[in-house]
Amino acid sequence: MDWKSKGNQRLIQAILALKTENETGRFLRDLMTEKEIKEFAKRLKVAEMLTEKIPYSIIEKETGLSSTTVARVAKWLNGKGGGYKTIINRLHHHNSIQSRRGLS
Repeated sequence: MDWKSKGNQRLIQAILALKTENETGRFLRDLMTEKEIKEFAKRLKVAEMLTEKIPYSIIEKETGLSSTTVARVAKWLNGKGGGYKTIINRLHHHNSIQSRRGLS
């Protein structure tokens, strides 16, 4: 994957320019199909479940994703890229702050 290509850089810049949950949701809806959004949401859920050491069989049953997709998410979760780990850590940190403030 060439993250330095002009098109990919522009996409990254667009995502970083989003300021609110509402803006982000609207942008993702314009960018992707409803099916793609659901698929990516499931993959994030898989990564979170794998982080919690939930067995593949339960993950497959709960998400409806194939063992191949679960294995692919596990590969990226445990690989060098660190994208899933970064966002899961941030989401969990954000949720724990909200819980302490009584906002969840």
